[in-house]
Amino acid sequence: MDTEHAAPADLDALRAAFGIDDGGASALGRTAVHAFETEHGVVLPEPYRTFVAEISDGSYSGPPGFGLVALAELPDDWGDDRPERRLDLPFPLTEAWLWEDDPRAPEEVEALLDPVFDHGSIVLGTDGCGMYWHLVVTGPHRGHVWNICGEGAWPFGEEFGSTTGTAGFAGWVEHWAAGKPWCDAP
Repeated sequence: MDTEHAAPADLDALRAAFGIDDGGASALGRTAVHAFETEHGVVLPEPYRTFVAEISDGSYSGPPGFGLVALAELPDDWGDDRPERRLDLPFPLTEAWLWEDDPRAPEEVEALLDPVFDHGSIVLGTDGCGMYWHLVVTGPHRGHVWNICGEGAWPFGEEFGSTTGTAGFAGWVEHWAAGKPWCDAP
């Protein structure tokens, strides 16, 4: 997974997956993407960075189930009582965590949850029922897509064991475009 350079084949696959052929009219442009990055102290990982700059800033079609939200947006069901999102702080996880089964005291687990939801990632969208897809923009898992829900969090990609999909934004979209279930590993 190359988070520094967008492969032309990945960009072609993203255009095809979303059915976008408007010549970039639905994209933000490089100036707006750079302004977002400067405001939040991050550099978006490729190929997502080029996708929002040149192809489209969100999409009503998936992934995820309720569409890809625009770069500076959150899903409608995100809620207004969340802590401030800090994209410049590292995303805290590098492996799946099922906090529902965590043996620590509930208040100890609760203290660790806000950074999982609100640090170092942008929210790509939701599959409903509190299941959010995040793209990590800061930290060791930069460029990886994670599913974060009320019970736990897991990274997307075959090397993590629950799917046959390729890690990263392009692999995540490709998996969806192929009509595969998110958790399809044997």
